[in-house]
Amino acid sequence: MKATFPGGFTDVPLFVRDFLNYQTVIQGKSKNTVLEYHYDLRTFLKFLKMSLYNDSVKDLTFEEVTVTDITISDIENVSLSILYEYLSFLNSVRGNDTSARARKISSLRAFFKYLTDKAELIKENPTLKLETPKLRKSLPSYLTLEESKKLLNSVNQGPFYERDICILTLFLNCGMRLSELIGINIRDIKEDTIKILGKGNKERIVYLNKSCQVAINNYLRVRPKDGVLDPDALFLSKRKRRISDSMVQTLIKKYIEAAGLDPKKYSPHKLRHTAATLMYNYADVDILVLQEILGHENLNTTKIYTHVDNKEAKEAAKNHPLA
Repeated sequence: MKATFPGGFTDVPLFVRDFLNYQTVIQGKSKNTVLEYHYDLRTFLKFLKMSLYNDSVKDLTFEEVTVTDITISDIENVSLSILYEYLSFLNSVRGNDTSARARKISSLRAFFKYLTDKAELIKENPTLKLETPKLRKSLPSYLTLEESKKLLNSVNQGPFYERDICILTLFLNCGMRLSELIGINIRDIKEDTIKILGKGNKERIVYLNKSCQVAINNYLRVRPKDGVLDPDALFLSKRKRRISDSMVQTLIKKYIEAAGLDPKKYSPHKLRHTAATLMYNYADVDILVLQEILGHENLNTTKIYTHVDNKEAKEAAKNHPLA
């Protein structure tokens, strides 16, 4: 199978490359998800090699260990015990928190399921009884209405004023993911709607309010037309290419600081939380509609926003007989 990513994942064995391409071509996973699989599996294989062939790699650092020579026979030797040793290693040596370890378990499950059910390269799946560490459920951080207005007002006039104010407006009004925003093409915009490509290559339509429509139109008037390297992309960088995720993160941090807010606390994803919370609290949006707007597959993911400012719970506390 031909590699679909730059470099072709040549630092892992062929059966891992086949798995990564399967996730891309058949499962339709996003580029970022497949890159995470690649990183997670390479980390596991390095640990496995150090466990199985300690003498040959004992003088190497973890980063120096190569895994292209790992074989299917080595993978067949993976037991539940080895997987728990790996999790202990991630916790004590690599310093991975619960969330990071849970993600790596998810990668391993997908990988071993592929090896047993699809590729049929091994007979036993050692991850079937592997438990995921319990994640601490926390309420999402978000900007208040006043803080959101402060953030929008923090954008000063300059060469990228219209672009940056448009980016912030879409984040705060539409609740897009970072990858969704940078992936917008001009042809995706139709008057008061915009077509979004979300997780798992699932498309959805998001409606644009007046504020978003004005911001987009103002930006399109000044968006470069000559020498553009990515003509389809809505948002362009200084070099006239599609704007990158790191650049958006940088400019969000800049405006968060300019608004007098904590850049460590807020990020593009927190602006998505903000949009969802403002819609739920101020626009009285039904939870099912909110699920559709945000592109959540599971309603429970959306329900977290009903607990951020639960009016019914607040009223119940106020009317308690001992209040």
